[in-house]
Amino acid sequence: MKASQFLVSTLREAPADAEVVSHQLMMRAGLIKKLGAGIYSYMPMGLRVIRKVEAIVRDEMDRAGAVELTMPVVQPAELWQETGRFEKMGPELLRIQDRHGRDFVVQPTSEEVITDIARQELRSYRQLPKNFYQIQTKFRDERRPRFGLMRGREFTMKDAYSFDRDQAAAKASYQVMAAAYRRIFDRFGLTYRAVAADSGAIGGDLSEEFQVIAATGEDAIVYCPDSEYAANMEKAEARAPQGPRAAAAETLTRVPTPGKSTCADVAQLLGVPLTTTVKSLVLATDVTDAQGAIVGSRIWLLLLRGDHDMNEVKVGKVPGLDNGFRFATVAEIVDHFGTRPGYLGPIGLKKPVTVVADREVALMADWICGANEEDFHLSGVNWGRDLPEPALVADLRNVLEGDPSPDGKGRLAIERGIEVGHVFYLGTKYSQAMNATFLAEDGKPALFEMGCYGIGITRLPAAAIEQNHDERGIIWPDAIAPFTVVVCPIGMDRNADVKAAAEKLHDQLRDNGVDVILDDRGERPGAMFADWELIGVPHRVVISDRGLKDGQLEYQHRRDSAAIKVPATEMFAFVMRALAARQTAGA
Repeated sequence: MKASQFLVSTLREAPADAEVVSHQLMMRAGLIKKLGAGIYSYMPMGLRVIRKVEAIVRDEMDRAGAVELTMPVVQPAELWQETGRFEKMGPELLRIQDRHGRDFVVQPTSEEVITDIARQELRSYRQLPKNFYQIQTKFRDERRPRFGLMRGREFTMKDAYSFDRDQAAAKASYQVMAAAYRRIFDRFGLTYRAVAADSGAIGGDLSEEFQVIAATGEDAIVYCPDSEYAANMEKAEARAPQGPRAAAAETLTRVPTPGKSTCADVAQLLGVPLTTTVKSLVLATDVTDAQGAIVGSRIWLLLLRGDHDMNEVKVGKVPGLDNGFRFATVAEIVDHFGTRPGYLGPIGLKKPVTVVADREVALMADWICGANEEDFHLSGVNWGRDLPEPALVADLRNVLEGDPSPDGKGRLAIERGIEVGHVFYLGTKYSQAMNATFLAEDGKPALFEMGCYGIGITRLPAAAIEQNHDERGIIWPDAIAPFTVVVCPIGMDRNADVKAAAEKLHDQLRDNGVDVILDDRGERPGAMFADWELIGVPHRVVISDRGLKDGQLEYQHRRDSAAIKVPATEMFAFVMRALAARQTAGA
């Protein structure tokens, strides 16, 4: 490929609304152009990256036995109504009507359509297992699209769906996909972690996220450097503290704390560690009658150590809170506690509440909490003596760096990541809702056991840039770079020898399967080099008249601080060795 035939469209400055590095660099390098909020055109340079991502994904999915198809972007609402998601999904689901007033959706995902295909096509257990996948446009009407391709409204995803006869077979299909995903992300040449993720309302442990490690990532990844343990923050278990509880050593005391409504402020005022304080979080669950009308509410008091934060996913698994909860209103809090938030605690309530203690709090002695009186707290609080043992004890908190690993093999560390893939066991959630059955070996209808497996095709290049960039621009891994090698001739338009050498090397590389571009635009060296450093092509060869007279060409990898001289007659072989070495290293 010659640059004069391609479109090299770089910008000196990023648009003002480009907030994160990947958005800035993709705009500046001419990979994408904004059309509307969260909607982008993929320019030729960016599309080459996306096509390479797709090719790797498609190759490994085919290798794993998945079968490719394509499902419509616009889907009839009737299918979504079968599962209830047409009403439940909320404003992210773009609902439209055709000229006849019939309802449709612009797909954000395709569980309904693929389940409909399965119930029509897969009639017998003899046709199982099956895994269907597509690489297709999706749309989610994000309220606040941001960060370029990281959180856009229109995007491309690879979504796959497995169908099996029973749970054991479904789990085997899941493991095949999990292994395929590891091969895919290894081939991308990115640093990533596969972490255990929460399975939501479906339950079970078969759910993993694939996170590209990046300091700017939105997700917290918890792992143990000394073991294989890894999970996202929602899933990471806080290891149960070792008992027994210490004996009470202090008397219960009402302490003035004027204007100090947070645990941190109270601890500072009293000169005690924050870990001796307990924070009170008040939740509510609505009580409904037989017709589903709300007739009242049940109030819950969650107690966490002062330095800990509530994990909403874990709280959502507490019996009684597992069907949904909300934070209590100020009116509800005052009605039950007699004071406003900031001075709440489990002693001296006006009305009964259900107390749920985090496992750490359940073993604490002589702790500090609100006195249910403005500007006052209680110190020396002890279970059993000053208040009843908690009704429920559960893991309610986010883990902290340095906490013991749940597997007992070390201490936890936390880093940031960007989710680019997810493998998930669905069970019969969709097959049951849509009555999708097959004839089992006993001749009776049985529901499909399903799994789903997604990769954010257009999100992945943005994640790769967040992980691989410097002050000059992008640094692509070889596997997904728009071009692997760029040949930069200096004065090609004025020097026949430079032109001949550049075209010869370009043709040699191209004919040997290398994705190479020759910059024949006649740009000045500084501008030419700046363009390709911004775009992030990993391997660069510079050809100049002076170098040719000395029998030398210059090679530089995008990560190198300086070029090295290579004999002109050996440059082709040198580049091929460099490419092979990078491929072996997965970079």
